Amino acid sequence: MPRMPVLFAGHGSPMNAIEDNVYSRTWKDLGQKLIRPKAILSISAHWYTRGTRILNDENPRTVYDMYGFPRELYKVTYNAAGSPDMAQRAKALISRPTEYDNTWGFDHGTWSVLVHMYPDRDIPVFQISIDADAPAEAHYNMGKELKALRDEGVLILASGNIVHNLRLVDWHKVSKGFDWAYEFDDYIYENIMNKAHDNIIHYSRAGDCAGLAVPTPDHFYPLLYALGASDEADTVTVYNKSCELGALTMTCYLWE
Repeated sequence: MPRMPVLFAGHGSPMNAIEDNVYSRTWKDLGQKLIRPKAILSISAHWYTRGTRILNDENPRTVYDMYGFPRELYKVTYNAAGSPDMAQRAKALISRPTEYDNTWGFDHGTWSVLVHMYPDRDIPVFQISIDADAPAEAHYNMGKELKALRDEGVLILASGNIVHNLRLVDWHKVSKGFDWAYEFDDYIYENIMNKAHDNIIHYSRAGDCAGLAVPTPDHFYPLLYALGASDEADTVTVYNKSCELGALTMTCYLWE
């Protein structure tokens, strides 16, 4: 089977799950053009834990980890099967201590994207959490260890946002960003295209904009898994390079 791609999705608002917009259409198009995977590994910003947890449930539940949205959003279910076999394989690949944890399920970082990519819900999915206590290098290295799954039919989906500062959201900037948001997003873009991963791992090198763009690393760390799982020979394609509400970039990267 051909090597599967790696996708970093800037998932943004949960409302993207039920809206027809440029982001949801991009995800739909990707689902139609990519090689059909045997399974999907999702690394979502919204499963942020102490230690690395792996979801190996045969039938994971849909998690509604957001508040105050329209009732329609809470009716979305992503009832794809789990993938206990691939979860076991991933656990064997990661050198850091891990444990199975089925108290979670598919959160909106996962299902808001997959509901457009694979609406038939007929591809098994499992998640790996983001260890809040691990340094940036550890997340990158786990991505490198998980790279082997690409040769076993697994699409790696890392879901977060490169710029994510909800405290500074400006509802008057519907499709615009602050200067510092564009500056940081461009810094990451340039270093991805130049394959300068060390500058991304040590993202504070970007300067003052880094602290505003990444006030907490939960939405940024999924990118490090994707970078680690990417390969020198991969072609990189960029989608949705834009900013919403001043402080949220939607940029997506595909390595294949």
